[in-house]
Amino acid sequence: MPSRIVCFGELLLRLGAPGRQMLLQSPQFEVFVGGAEANVAVSLARFGHDSAQVGVYPDNPLGAAAAGELRRHGVDTRALRTGPGRMGLYFLTPGAVHRPSEVLYDRAGSAFALADPAVYDWPALLAGADWLHLSGVTPAPGERAATAAIAAAREARRLGVKVSFDGNYRPKLWEAWNGDAPGLLKQILAHTDLLFADHRDMAVVLGHEFSQDSAEKRVDAAAAAAFAAFPGLGRLATTLRTQHSVDHHALSARLVTRDGRVFQAGSHEIAPIVDRIGAGDAFAAGVLHGLISGQEDGDALRFGLGAACLKHSLPGDFNLLGVDDVASFVNQGRFDVRR
Repeated sequence: MPSRIVCFGELLLRLGAPGRQMLLQSPQFEVFVGGAEANVAVSLARFGHDSAQVGVYPDNPLGAAAAGELRRHGVDTRALRTGPGRMGLYFLTPGAVHRPSEVLYDRAGSAFALADPAVYDWPALLAGADWLHLSGVTPAPGERAATAAIAAAREARRLGVKVSFDGNYRPKLWEAWNGDAPGLLKQILAHTDLLFADHRDMAVVLGHEFSQDSAEKRVDAAAAAAFAAFPGLGRLATTLRTQHSVDHHALSARLVTRDGRVFQAGSHEIAPIVDRIGAGDAFAAGVLHGLISGQEDGDALRFGLGAACLKHSLPGDFNLLGVDDVASFVNQGRFDVRR
């Protein structure tokens, strides 16, 4: 049965250099609506769930267009509010061959960052919800956003709403206001049921590195440390990415449960890559869909990995593919023309 998932985070506009050009190499931008939590909301709506976006955006044409784009993809935007401040932006310089992509944030003074945490009536916003999804990007813009994110997770736990949290550590955003990322993220993770994170995310939160001799062992060690630190946490899932070049990656995934079960999925070669932005959000939405739909953990992991792989084929932040598209890839992996 479809579930209701409330996603809390900032709506953003992405302005990218066209093709593989450097930023402002030509006087043009390709514009997409995005934001980590909004990406998950869109994907879950495409998977047939009742997904809602909570947040604050500016009362101007940019904000209205972004909110309208979510509605166009089936996301419930009734809980979005307008407020003083500007639209959050980020600029993308796409990578090519051996030159990596680069993101430039322009989010200071955004309506989301300036919003009073008291504007969010969490008992009302979470009424009827099965899950709350947020990420490390939600508290990163500033103290007010961090306070609101912690309150959302705390209230969800009190109400019996499960919490899904994606690490999404963005050092540039935290450094801009000298935010205490470990201390604030710990307060969210204390109420989290499902965590999307790797060993690097947990190193930030827990303050120590994981130096095992393989990526899989580092994930397992990080999961064990997370379970020890956060007694309510039930699962940790992550993608594992091998980068041969900017245009050629191999993607697999791993899921570890509190009771010691470990699931591995993949690996899939992805080349050439159309757009990797939002792939982690597609993974999170895919795993969530699988678990909500009653799939076993291993099957949910494979579905999430399939969604992440397919996202690399689509320009923009959103994964616009549905359940049948992902299931076909996961179960068949064929590339015949569909007629």
